[in-house]
Amino acid sequence: MNRAIKFFSVCFLLIILPILGCTYLKTSRPILPIKEYEKMIVGRFDAEYVGTDRCLSACHAHDRIRASFDVSTMGVQLSRESGLPLVNCESCHGPGSLAIKDITLERVRADEEKGIKTTCDYKTLIDIKNLPAPAQSLICLKCHTGNATFNLHNWNAGIHAINDVSCLDCHDICKTFKAGSPDLKVRPRDTAEMCYKCHTHARAEFMLPSHHPVPERKVFCTSCHDPHDGGSEKPFRRSTIKDTCTYCHVEKAGPFVFEHGGLTDDCMACHSSHGSPNNNLLNVRMPFLCLQCHEGHVVSRDGTPTIAESKRAFYTRCTDCHPTIHGTDIPSAGGRGSFTQ
Repeated sequence: MNRAIKFFSVCFLLIILPILGCTYLKTSRPILPIKEYEKMIVGRFDAEYVGTDRCLSACHAHDRIRASFDVSTMGVQLSRESGLPLVNCESCHGPGSLAIKDITLERVRADEEKGIKTTCDYKTLIDIKNLPAPAQSLICLKCHTGNATFNLHNWNAGIHAINDVSCLDCHDICKTFKAGSPDLKVRPRDTAEMCYKCHTHARAEFMLPSHHPVPERKVFCTSCHDPHDGGSEKPFRRSTIKDTCTYCHVEKAGPFVFEHGGLTDDCMACHSSHGSPNNNLLNVRMPFLCLQCHEGHVVSRDGTPTIAESKRAFYTRCTDCHPTIHGTDIPSAGGRGSFTQ
């Protein structure tokens, strides 16, 4: 009896444990509860907010950064007349009273005479660079989810957030200020190099013979993708792949009387979106691409083998006879669309 109980117990564990283990691994669990992340971005509880003027009044090392900040998108919001949420240095770095506690004009002048640059006590501020990615993003989202940028409302559900990409990986605010640029947005022509840091496969695809002109800076990553949208794995700017492609390729939009059945919504069934070794971004060379779905047929329309076929000539490009493969409103002589008339 005891042996039977032990046997069934072992069998039960061998069956149940793998199932429970898989379920446990598949469960979505944050590193810390959201409340713990919020504590990270509040700052020291024993510090007080002193305002940007007091933070920077005695510290001339940040004069250039402050000048750029004042004319930036966020700096303009410092004006209470703007009606926008108040934004200043302490909005991101936390209360600064402890950081400037020992800084006085006398100390600054004494340091200047010694050739020393006076700095505040950065250790008392929020250590933004060493925060987990979700906490870094929360610092930005506490303001940016309260405005009209609706795609940011789904940021935490997006593929970037899931892969621990934070706002600061693309938007280095302080670096922008140090460069003296008031524009906090990433310029479209700079997006490719920024995206390549993670999407190395895309860089390789854009080097292929047939590619979208991203390296030539005629189109940009953000022309097709919305990096902030959390609605899909590959966030496109428009609701479907076809809508995204036909925004530029209008002539392929249709609707047509004779359409390429089954392929009207997904352009990537035939085309590679970034680059391909084949012409026209095709996934496979013709005629092999078409032969994946369509049976081969004789060259002549009446069914009689031609001289070329009698010599077992290889198939040539399907578009030699079917040029309007995306769709057409003109019927052919044989009763089908897309033939050369």
